[in-house]
Amino acid sequence: MVFKSMMNSTKLFVLVVLCLQNTFFTVLRRYSQGVLRENYSKYEVLLAGEVVKMLYSAYKISSSLSPGEKSIPKLQYLMRRSSKMAVLALIYGAMNILSFVSLRNISAGIFTIFAQLKILTTATCSSVMLRRSYSMTKWRALISLMMGVLLFSEPIWNNKENSANPEGGNVILGTAAVLIEVTLSGFASIYFEKVIKTDPEQLGIWERNYQLSLGSIPIYVGFMIWDEGGPAGYGGGWSMNAVMLAVLGAAGGMLVALSIKHGDSILKTLATTGAIIFSATLDHFLLGGPLTPIMMIAGVQVIISICNYTFDASPPEPPLQPEKSKHDNSQETEMLIKAENGKV
Repeated sequence: MVFKSMMNSTKLFVLVVLCLQNTFFTVLRRYSQGVLRENYSKYEVLLAGEVVKMLYSAYKISSSLSPGEKSIPKLQYLMRRSSKMAVLALIYGAMNILSFVSLRNISAGIFTIFAQLKILTTATCSSVMLRRSYSMTKWRALISLMMGVLLFSEPIWNNKENSANPEGGNVILGTAAVLIEVTLSGFASIYFEKVIKTDPEQLGIWERNYQLSLGSIPIYVGFMIWDEGGPAGYGGGWSMNAVMLAVLGAAGGMLVALSIKHGDSILKTLATTGAIIFSATLDHFLLGGPLTPIMMIAGVQVIISICNYTFDASPPEPPLQPEKSKHDNSQETEMLIKAENGKV
């Protein structure tokens, strides 16, 4: 009972911190690019965040090694075994490309409406890939949450400027791109959870973050080259705000992994959805952003939906168990690292 209470406290703490991280990241980015009009490359900020995450993860891995175990062989081993995280990094890269394609062909308002489907695609992928069953109360809460977020974003889609499709855009192509993106978003969340919780090679959170950063860095370098460094050129336009955004982005990546480890992908989605409400409220009071009566009513609906999902009295699903493999991966890992320790 005490252990269960501690785990629930850890889960709640991680989700609250993730919500706050998303809130501060959104408000700071709005202040930096919307108010100050800073023109650094967003891909450089994302790349810097991945480098920070990789270095910090490598430090945590090295500090947790047993006496006599060397860090370089361990990191080299993780690099060779990072194919599953490389797949996740490629999915994230594909989602970035699909967002670009969709916004070139449909309006920001239509894009925002379709983007809310990520809530349902995550739950659907969870049911299919992890064979979880959700009560009708939870499904109703998720649908209510999706509608609440949609209403909360009313100033975006109910706007003449944002409702006009780009000139020469292909609506069918843009709609298909955003639908594929939201489907990939749900798949990626559940794929990450499945790897963390059921992979026979039970690596820790820091090992998985290290591997994911290794796969993400080449992708962001490619985006940075494609964008030609943004309006300010390579390395141009950086400020203290950009540095803080990079650090917050790195923290967000690590918190997502922790939230999935101690909770699940749906709870992570609830935390990031709640951050939309908090960030918009802060944006209104600090930066003069919109906060209409419809948005306030929708915000209350979102909070109630999150509570309905979280406090559903249905029996919880049993925790996911690691899949059995034909050979003991942990023993193989230990033997390989010991052999490489002898070479170094």
